[in-house]
Amino acid sequence: MSEPDGGPRRSFIVAAIVAAGCAYFLIGFTFGLPATHARAWRLGAWLASGVVFAAHIGHEHFRWRHAPSVLAWHAAAGVAVGGFLLAVAGAVHSLVTTSTIGPLWLIAFVAWPAFTAIPAFVAAIVVGLMLGKLAPR
Repeated sequence: MSEPDGGPRRSFIVAAIVAAGCAYFLIGFTFGLPATHARAWRLGAWLASGVVFAAHIGHEHFRWRHAPSVLAWHAAAGVAVGGFLLAVAGAVHSLVTTSTIGPLWLIAFVAWPAFTAIPAFVAAIVVGLMLGKLAPR
């Protein structure tokens, strides 16, 4: 499944984290575009993100057979990538609409990934532990 140095397996794991992050970004960005029925679109974004999150955890557990702690780090990293990309998109939008990027956007580059990744880590480790009991690696 992997080289002794972790070569091909590591690149697939990084690709999965980046792919999940891009999926979260695309969901957050596109579901935020419609101006009408914002509550329904927000719910749809939560559901779509939940599907990506569950698929990422399932892939880490069943395909790569990672321990719950590693699974949680990878899932949280994917979520953090999505949060960072959304912060970048917000800063770019601010730059386009106001011709400036305020200092709060610099905080957002750290805060948004952290505020999304920490709960994702906790949720993923709980799910990983439950999967370990119900469906051993």
